[in-house]
Amino acid sequence: MYRLAFLFLFATCVSPLARAQNSTDEIACYEREENNTPHKKKLWDGYEISLGPARNYEETGSKCTAAIYNQAGKVVFRTSGFNVVFDEELTGEDFDGDGKPEVVFRTDTGGGNHCCWGYIVFSLWPKPHKLFEISMEGKVDFEKNKDGKMVIWQRVSVPAGFLTSMARRPFAEKVSRVREGKLVDATPEFCGRNDPRFERSDLTPEDLKRLEKAGEPEFDAEDIMSALESRTAQHVYCHEFDAALKDLNLWPASKREIEVKSLADGFAQDYPEFAAKLRETLRKPE
Repeated sequence: MYRLAFLFLFATCVSPLARAQNSTDEIACYEREENNTPHKKKLWDGYEISLGPARNYEETGSKCTAAIYNQAGKVVFRTSGFNVVFDEELTGEDFDGDGKPEVVFRTDTGGGNHCCWGYIVFSLWPKPHKLFEISMEGKVDFEKNKDGKMVIWQRVSVPAGFLTSMARRPFAEKVSRVREGKLVDATPEFCGRNDPRFERSDLTPEDLKRLEKAGEPEFDAEDIMSALESRTAQHVYCHEFDAALKDLNLWPASKREIEVKSLADGFAQDYPEFAAKLRETLRKPE
């Protein structure tokens, strides 16, 4: 089940890219393409984009580049990478609620590795500035709520105590909005809506028993480890800290301290309140 879920996730993440590379009229540059055609496209109020092979590839290591020029021909934004795509579907959407359209690129800085693709959303008003970047390590959905405001759903890899294979990395869902020109976390607002994208895996007593040998090379418990770590992280992202602590108590005593220490470090910057609770449990006697 977990393998099938990951394959579905992987397919949904990479299939847009695969379709894009087969599109002949797309404004894009790909490292593996021998003949990347330079592109230009007019935007609004005299702004224009230029996208194609980078001239100084030997020096920078980035084969592709894109730039936005203002009315005077000055570059106001540039992004470079192994692959660069002008996202014509998302360009023109209003992400920050100012009534003006934004410009969106997808850039790969990792040489084709799926880890390193990301969206860059750029605003031209009141003066040119980058709104935000968002990683594409997992599936990203851009949706509008009933008020027409943009909501961003992002599947992200989460802190974990035990290493797993790439195919079984734990993931959970985050939701963001743009407020006052900045990308802000809005996940708790959505957690009570029973959206199927939120990680809420059910684990049986037999599943939990397999955690006794978590991390041992001769025993495969990666699917259970990943499912529990994903669920715990989802509780944290939803600010359901007590539920997250209950999940951690499901780990066998021999493995729990490793997991708690790792999560305390992994969540310390963004969720200091929860990290403090974890460190407090480590100080308490059994």
